[in-house]
Amino acid sequence: MKTLTERQQEILDFIRQRQESEGMAPTLREVATHFRFSSVNAALAHVQALLAKGVLKRVPRRARSLQVVDAGPSARRRPRVVSVPIYGSIPAGRPEDAAQEAEGCVLMDVETLGIRPTARTFGLQVRGDSMIGKHITDGDIAIIEHGVQPRSGDVVAALIDGQVTLKTFVLQRGKPYLRAENPRYPDLIPQEELQIQGVMVALVRKRK
Repeated sequence: MKTLTERQQEILDFIRQRQESEGMAPTLREVATHFRFSSVNAALAHVQALLAKGVLKRVPRRARSLQVVDAGPSARRRPRVVSVPIYGSIPAGRPEDAAQEAEGCVLMDVETLGIRPTARTFGLQVRGDSMIGKHITDGDIAIIEHGVQPRSGDVVAALIDGQVTLKTFVLQRGKPYLRAENPRYPDLIPQEELQIQGVMVALVRKRK
């Protein structure tokens, strides 16, 4: 099997992830959108290269016919790396006005982290030191799962009174609040509303 470029490996991993999480391969347009290609033709060129290198195949008479080729035991022993989109940053300090902008993606070894990313999984870069008690430091990438019901003690990305922050979710006597893991920061008690945008399921440590 021929060696893949870094981009080809990312696309192959993305196709494999979508197959495993949704039971079907992504369309070329979805590939182009995920990797911010300027046109579908760019995605097609990469897919054709993967087909030529024998790591993808087409299944006849099937919609979304791309399928990742299992290259045997050696391939199964390789770490399974998937691409998770990063939607801006989140303060682990004082809450700030909500603003999210896509900033590329982060590659994760899912076996090492022990999670199974879905279409609702995304990353946020941590800013600040309010969560150092849980070993979450400035520059880390918090991997968030949207749509998960938080339990008391979970680290969450939350919108509290219109401002976004990363804190520990606490439910006390039926009333929720957000707790910092640094004594320099106060508890955050919602005055009007508290919306949980997602629960942290993994952490990608910043490179030193």
